[in-house]
Parts: sequence; structure tokens; C-alpha cells
Amino acid sequence: MDTPLSTIAVVGLGTMGTGIAEVLALAGREVIGIDISEAATLGAVASLEASTARAVGRGRITEEERAAALARFRTADALQAAADAELVIEVVPESYEIKQQVFRELDAVVSPTAILATGTNALSVTRLAAESQRPERVLGLHFFNPAPAMKLVEVVSSVLTAPPAVEAVTALARELGKEPVAVGDRPGFVADGLLFGYLNQAAAMYEANYASREDIDAAMKLGCGLPMGPLALLDLIGIDTARTVLEAMYAESHDRLHAPAPILGQLSSAGLTGRKAGRGFYTYDAPGGQDVVPDALTPAAGAEAGAGRAVASVGVAGSGTMASGIAEVFAKAGYGVVLAARTQEKADLAKGRIAKSLERSVSKGRLSAEARDETLARITAAGSLDAFAEVDLAVEAVAEDLEIKQQLFAGLDKVCRPGAVLATTTSSLPVVAVARATARPEDVIGMHFFNPAPAMKLVEVVRTVLTADDVHATVRAVCAKIRKHPVDCGDRAGFIVNALLFPYLNNAIKMVEQHYASLDDIDAAMKLGGGYPMGPFELLDVVGLDVSLAIEKVLHKEFRDPGLAPAPLLEHLVAAGCLGRKTGRGFREYARR
Repeated sequence: MDTPLSTIAVVGLGTMGTGIAEVLALAGREVIGIDISEAATLGAVASLEASTARAVGRGRITEEERAAALARFRTADALQAAADAELVIEVVPESYEIKQQVFRELDAVVSPTAILATGTNALSVTRLAAESQRPERVLGLHFFNPAPAMKLVEVVSSVLTAPPAVEAVTALARELGKEPVAVGDRPGFVADGLLFGYLNQAAAMYEANYASREDIDAAMKLGCGLPMGPLALLDLIGIDTARTVLEAMYAESHDRLHAPAPILGQLSSAGLTGRKAGRGFYTYDAPGGQDVVPDALTPAAGAEAGAGRAVASVGVAGSGTMASGIAEVFAKAGYGVVLAARTQEKADLAKGRIAKSLERSVSKGRLSAEARDETLARITAAGSLDAFAEVDLAVEAVAEDLEIKQQLFAGLDKVCRPGAVLATTTSSLPVVAVARATARPEDVIGMHFFNPAPAMKLVEVVRTVLTADDVHATVRAVCAKIRKHPVDCGDRAGFIVNALLFPYLNNAIKMVEQHYASLDDIDAAMKLGGGYPMGPFELLDVVGLDVSLAIEKVLHKEFRDPGLAPAPLLEHLVAAGCLGRKTGRGFREYARR
């Protein structure tokens, strides 16, 4: 079946349809843009003229190429204009009724060999194909917004789709400079299937008043390197659109993680659908605006929870990478630091690791030799916690084991002076259980740094029900001095970042278990379609599969949600000793160094 796909119709000239038309026209295709709204067709022409003019101004295309692309694009208000198209891509509203009507009308218009593609990301391609007279020619072609910039295209096959149709549109996607990923027919496909579950959990976290919208978004940007926080992204996508996708996902999966958070329905019903309405989780300067403006929920500038305690010296307990990284951070900020390990030898090795880190900074021009020497001079290596007798803040960074941490805090309770703040860097254990190992739980708080501590800007500040206000204020002030961004959250499993990140990673593993998509396609989809710096399987192998499994188990135990149960494949790999990069094999194999 030879299908050159040189003439393509795009039905629906909203933002997505117009973007797809632009990509096709610039790639040399004859494009017919169809919309029943005259305003939409005029808007599409104006948009293409403006965007191609910008491309000329930036040197991406020539004026001749712009003129040729504009000449290849024409508009119409009826589907009959698609008669000569070899491919029709519909991007009309996410409604079975509307899309099925479009497909029925196209059946009577296009040639028997034409391919019909739906741009849906929430509805069943199979159900839409079944309504067509030629279901073997129907498939999904899911572009991402903005289509000219986003590289990912999900090519969706139903059980009825003929392989030659898939091959033709896959080849087209590559010719357009896109990265096509082959997926099966289920709501959300790969990228949105993983993304919307994460967004839903973030909305539920905010609805439960666990953390502020600003802190949730900052945590995921700074802790995971994401381009946008989840609540800001929901506003961009459209809260009503997100709810539609989640409803479709839940109808198929019956997974509570996909059941739309009630706040999404409440905001949608109130017309607060995000940027397009001028208000959603945030308030914008105008409907369709991009700039967030202050509203009643915006934190007052410089507002802190009262005065804190004075901190001049800091003790860091531990000898691993995290402990040495935290000690380096405090010493660079001017604090006197006592780095204590179980033995003097371990403490000296940890200080040596800091010296190497500082030397690398000097060699890269980030630090002067004088600053290096001053920083290292502020650090005292000690082989016992007794050296913490006079510190104002003690931070533990030992093994992620509750019993070990409780023993250490019992020791800190005896050694540290009255009024000293005691902080744990746990990422998954209950802070209050650590605090109760002391006779002063009001002085204990969570201070979760991210690895590598010198580079990562985020610190999750975790208050228990017993933490004193001035202890919280102290840690917030210390974070500012060490140039970290603090986010406040309560004492529950995963805090903000891990509670949102690891269910997403777990769901990616389930996709592979179900043979829905490959590791490579899932990683590509999330990097290209979601803007993630790493795909889920790349990240799992870097974090360590054993660490990931431990966090998954903690989340499942605390929230008792069946959807949070660790994927069996993860458990099997850990049992086999395949722990990721550190063992040379995880989801992928790595060359041993």
C-alpha cells in the first residue's frame, strides 16, 4: 500500500490543529485546514503568518520558504474539502459524539485508501475506528502542544488498524522531524497516561492542604528538574481537559490514582479552568494570559513563622555522600561544621571527599582557591557524636533505617546542648518516630536535602505535630543562608517529591509488565512529551532499584492504596540483585568501570 501522504487535511483549527498544519506546510505538504468557524480559519491563517514571520526573523527559514509554506496552506469550512487528502487528522473537541460524526462524514468524502487519524489523547481509538466504514485505515496520531516545538508523536494502533497505515504515518512523522513512538490503544497512551496520574495526585495533595500550591510546584521543579510544577501545568493544559482525560483513564483502569481529584471537578464547574479562563490553581493577568498575579492565596513577601534560634555552628552526622555534601554546603555558607562519623578514619575520609569536591569547583572556575581553603578550614572531622556538644544545629545523614536513626537521635539528645535544633534528612521515614527517641521532640524537624546536596537547591522542611514554631523558623532561615529553597510539608510518607515521583515511576514499570510499550519508547515519550530530564527507567537505574522499592513499600504501607503496590517486576529485579547503575544492571545493562 503506497501512500505518499503529500496532501493532508487537518480538521479543527484550534491551537493544536493550527500547530499541526504549520508543521506539515513547512515540511512541504499541501495542507487543507477545515473548521466550521470562520473565526478559527482566519485565526489559523494569521497564526501561520505570524509564526513563520518569526521563524524568518530568527533565521530558521528563508522568506522564500515562508512564502511557499503559506501558499501550501488553504482553509475551508466543510469536510468536502478533504476529498483529495491522503491523510486526514482530526483535532476536534474530545467528544465521542463529535469525533464519530466527523469520521462518518469523512467516510462519504475521502478516497478508500485515505488514512483517518484522530488526535485524541483520552478517547478510545478502537471505538472511533469501529464507527468508520474502513476501520483498518483509522489510527491515532497524537501530537503534543505546541506541535511545532514538541518532538514526540504517539502513533496509536487499534486491534483493527492495518500495519501499512501505521508505517505510512510513522514515516511521515520522521519526515516532519518528529520522534514517533508506537503505542496501543488505551486512554492517555504513554506520556499522558503517566503524566495525568501524577498531575491528579498533585491536585489531591493540594486539596488536602498538605502543602501550598507554590511549594508543590517548586518541589517538583527543583527536586526533579521539571520545566513546570504540576499545578501550573494543569492550568496550562486546562483543568477541564485534565479531568476529561482522567475520567477516561479511570473508566478503563478503575485505579484510584486515576479517579479525578474532587477539586478538578469543582474548579471546572466554577469555570476556573486555568490560563484560558484567567484563573485556575493560580490567577493570571487575563484570560489566556501567562503571567501569574497575586491573589488571596499568594504568600506575603518575606512572611516567616516568627523568630528562630541563632545558629552559628552545625554538626553533620554521617560519612556517606549525602553527609559530606551537606557539610560542604554549610561550610561554604560560612558555618563552622563538625562532621562526625562512627570512627575518626571514616570522618577523615568524608572530609577528604569534600576536599576533592571543592578542588573540582576550583578547576571549573566556580570557586577560588582562597574560598576552597577557607571552606575546608571550617570543617572539623570527628570520630564521635561527643563533638556535637556545642553545635546549634545537628543534622543526621545516616542510613535510611528507623532503628539506626532512633539510636542516633537518642545519642544526640544526650550530647547536644539544650535549645539545639535536631534535624533528620530522612526521605521516607516518619520524622515523629525519630523525634520520640529524644526527650525533646519539639526540637526535632525534617530537613530533606536532595542528592547531590551542593548542586540541588531544594530542601523539604518537614514539621511534625510536635515541632516548635521557632524550630521551624530556624530551619527556614538557615535554608535561606545556605541558598536553598525550602518547601514546607507535613510528616507523612514521601513528603512532596517522593510521594508524587515514585507512583509515576511505578506506573511506568507496570506499562512494561503489561507489554504496552518498551523501555526506550516510554523513556523517549516522557523526555520528549513531558519535558522530563530523564526517562523513568533511566531515573530508576540512577536512584537504585532497591532504594526505589523501599520508598514504594513505605508509600503503599502508609496510604494503603492498591495502586501504590510496588510493581512485581521491580521486586523481581531487586531480588535478583539487579539494582541499577551501581551493580551494572537494572532495567538496562551498563559497562562496569
